[in-house]
Amino acid sequence: MTRNAKDAEIDSTVYRTLLESTKAIPWKIDWSTMRFAYIGPQIENLLGWSPSSWVSVEDWAARMHPEDRERVVDFCVAQSRAGTDHEADYRALAQDGGYVWIRDVVHVVRNENGEVDSLVGFMFDISERKKTEQELVLLQKELEELSFKDGLTGVANRRMFDAILDAEWTDARRNNRSLALIMLDIDYFKQYNDHYGHIQGDDCLKRVAHVLSSAATRSRDFLARFGGEEFVLVLPETDEKAAIKVAERCRNLLFKEQIPHETSPLSPILTVSIGVGAIVPTRQDEPLRFVEDVDKRLYLAKQHGRNRIVNGL
Repeated sequence: MTRNAKDAEIDSTVYRTLLESTKAIPWKIDWSTMRFAYIGPQIENLLGWSPSSWVSVEDWAARMHPEDRERVVDFCVAQSRAGTDHEADYRALAQDGGYVWIRDVVHVVRNENGEVDSLVGFMFDISERKKTEQELVLLQKELEELSFKDGLTGVANRRMFDAILDAEWTDARRNNRSLALIMLDIDYFKQYNDHYGHIQGDDCLKRVAHVLSSAATRSRDFLARFGGEEFVLVLPETDEKAAIKVAERCRNLLFKEQIPHETSPLSPILTVSIGVGAIVPTRQDEPLRFVEDVDKRLYLAKQHGRNRIVNGL
């Protein structure tokens, strides 16, 4: 063996030793046969499959999660044919039946004619990274939900109300349908807090929110805490007569709840004042103006003695 050949053999041995000492799993596929020329022994530690069991790309594809297979195989084949280096994330099947998240980083090797000769690359275990990503997605979803939820009562908040009203307003205007709004305010709630304390006042708001939630029976009926002791119901495809019936149901359900209010000048039981309105929106109408009109009716209900419903009929 010549000195150059011996040096090349030593270099090859050193190179392979370095490759096989890393956590990344090296591999090579011959493009003409689509068979593995090499895959690192680390694959067995990661997935349980021996290196000798990785014969062709069929083994690679078969050991991939069914939900990932078509997407990843089609992408990798297309990129390889185009001679483009690429990477793909997928869930690889382990011998024990579980799955491990893999990132395959692929380099396309060309021959002197510029044609694809082989594919070489590394497989990386990205399970921890994917776990972290999924946790962040769940956290983001929870934060988004919290941003639209009233922290005290658990019903939607003003921000969510604005979004829902805008969507329902657009739908009602497009389809020439009636949209109703009910605004409710707890009577003499300041006196309630002064007498029972803020902790019991918070509990009172939770009970009222729970009762009002049960009054909105259809899937698109929507309840939100508008602010303070004020709540609002959005009722799609509802005219004013039907909305008044819902408002009466709210009052009746709250009466059945029998929440004590000893300092109320009206009744020893908690009561509410209610404003009701409905509209078939046109392009000339504005949702904010509609809310203001219904809020004025709520104000009139309070001005005229509270514990009553004021509507536009």
